[in-house]
Amino acid sequence: MNMKPKQPYGNSRNVTKILTGRAYWDMEHVLRKRLRTAPQFVDNIELEAELRGHNGCVNCLQWSDNGQILASASDDFHVMLWDPFRHKQLHDLVTPHEGNIFSVKFLPKRSNSLLVTGAGDCKTFVFDINRQNDYPIRQCSCHTQRVKRLATSPRSVHMFWSAGEDGLVLQHDLRQPHDCRGQDANVLIDLRSYVLAAPEVKCIAINPQRPEQLAIGANDIYTRLYDRRMISPGKLDKSMNVDSANATDVSIPKDGCVKYFCPGHLGSKYQAAHQLGDIYQYKAVTYLTFSPDGTELLANMGTDHIYLYDITQSRHPLFLELPKFPSTPDDGNGNGSECANAADAATVGKEEKTKHKFPPDVELLKKEGNASLEKDHFLQAINKYTQAIQKVNGKDCAIFYLNRATALMKRGWYGDVYAAVRDCHTALRLDPHYVKAHFRLAKALLKLEKSKEAQICLEELVRRFPSYAKNPGILMLEKDIGIEIEKARHRTTMGRNPDIENDSYSEKEKVRVLQESCVVALCVSHVYLCLNIQYWRSMSLDYEQRYIGHCNTKTDIKEANYFGDSNYIVAGSDDGNFFVWDRHSGIIHSIFQADELIVNCVQPHPFTCMLATSGIDHEVRLWSPQSPEKPALRRLHNVDNVVDDNQTHMQNDPFDSIAPDQAICRAS
Repeated sequence: MNMKPKQPYGNSRNVTKILTGRAYWDMEHVLRKRLRTAPQFVDNIELEAELRGHNGCVNCLQWSDNGQILASASDDFHVMLWDPFRHKQLHDLVTPHEGNIFSVKFLPKRSNSLLVTGAGDCKTFVFDINRQNDYPIRQCSCHTQRVKRLATSPRSVHMFWSAGEDGLVLQHDLRQPHDCRGQDANVLIDLRSYVLAAPEVKCIAINPQRPEQLAIGANDIYTRLYDRRMISPGKLDKSMNVDSANATDVSIPKDGCVKYFCPGHLGSKYQAAHQLGDIYQYKAVTYLTFSPDGTELLANMGTDHIYLYDITQSRHPLFLELPKFPSTPDDGNGNGSECANAADAATVGKEEKTKHKFPPDVELLKKEGNASLEKDHFLQAINKYTQAIQKVNGKDCAIFYLNRATALMKRGWYGDVYAAVRDCHTALRLDPHYVKAHFRLAKALLKLEKSKEAQICLEELVRRFPSYAKNPGILMLEKDIGIEIEKARHRTTMGRNPDIENDSYSEKEKVRVLQESCVVALCVSHVYLCLNIQYWRSMSLDYEQRYIGHCNTKTDIKEANYFGDSNYIVAGSDDGNFFVWDRHSGIIHSIFQADELIVNCVQPHPFTCMLATSGIDHEVRLWSPQSPEKPALRRLHNVDNVVDDNQTHMQNDPFDSIAPDQAICRAS
């Protein structure tokens, strides 16, 4: 019997395809990526060197493609090139900029000789650093406000993109001449056509694997992801009045042209406060970057946290979507999992029995988490429950999701209650009979001011578990929901016929009515804005993971980046530290003291376990694994205190604590 030889590589007969199809064809590259952030290395990161030379805040850092050169740019209008391994300055480029330099980029695959800068003087310059003089070989002054960020693509070696606070994204092609007379079709995105007030593009990024995808962050809560193939660059319309409600170009972008990403808890109420100019509610996306494989988008949001969006399998915000309930008799105990804490046991029902016996290490994490929750050590409790979830791989662990939801609701930082809602949904998906999950979901929805959804959830709980209908906790929550629904009905009635002289309303209520009337008037004056906001919110996709602990209020150039083989996330903070998070769990791995005032930039080396940081200080600092025998001078151990302080500052006026001598950096 003749048998055909086995073909391990399919039907391909092309040698190149066979070689590249082998799982081990680039094993050295894979091993290098994994080793550069091996736990043994990351655990021993410490300050390696300080690079001195700048005379101003260092606003941006950039590694060359080969990792042999580090570029830094500053308020002193200089770009300095460094040898990071010999800690030596290679070149001091004196630029013709007349404003703080906010972005510097190497043009890829150009022998690291072409350098692009963008600055507060609204200009971009291209330099050939191999030339004897520092005169730019190309310049552009088409932006009318500060240029905050530049982007390049490894697959578009002749092009770069600039993002400005004039609301524009410009596309620059070095193969075409440019004279800044408004005749070139170089305007790729113009936010002025459908955003109220002064739209400012704060950051920009190009997907390294799919260069047609371009993401921008602006002075609002949305991260926008565009498909450049569906956009035709146009000419700059300098006559556009950004405050005009009658702009003729007002339109909602075509379907498929742009996707909106936004944390689910940020919605229309935030928009109303933002339009009224409440500085406490100010948010902006200060930095964006794609994951190395191009499937994720990382966004650092001012006055908030860092969010990771999955751009291939995105999810919509989830508030109330109860799973189908199996039609099984109610035994009076809810057939649920163990109660998260004693308080809920007293208010909702008797202690429920645990369905599953966990391994000893998981039981220990559960015990430690419960102990931390009892002591109001919420960060530790959340970390313990998260670790337990990871160890059981998300299966048969509804109790850990619900316990984590309890800790989140009690902690109450930005977005915590919404994160608790998500955890309640996961717990219910794992165990539809979990009474406590139904109850806590209703409480969380009420805390999010979603009274109608909370009412539906509670009514469904009673329908599914009739024995709980007269439970004191259920009755109390039902009463609270009814009060909030009645308040909402009164506010709606007063909005239609605001009789604020009625003595039945308190002074606080009257003030709120006036504020809401202002919002209504604002929306009437700018109908197109309201329609766009509704569209953005309805189309927005939710985050997959968030990273908490740092503080981002004092500057709008604060970065967040993937570290190594995408296992870690790194970012600077207003407290002078930079943070390292585990990417998968969101747990803080380590905190390092890196600056006297503020750390804005944290740029990982492309090939080795090394980081470069900069900020308000004039020095650039290099970080790498050091000998374990050396004392850890820069690594902080009081993580809980640092995080608590940052979250307290996050909810204060971001400009209150800025000293006069920092005024030059306040606008960064």
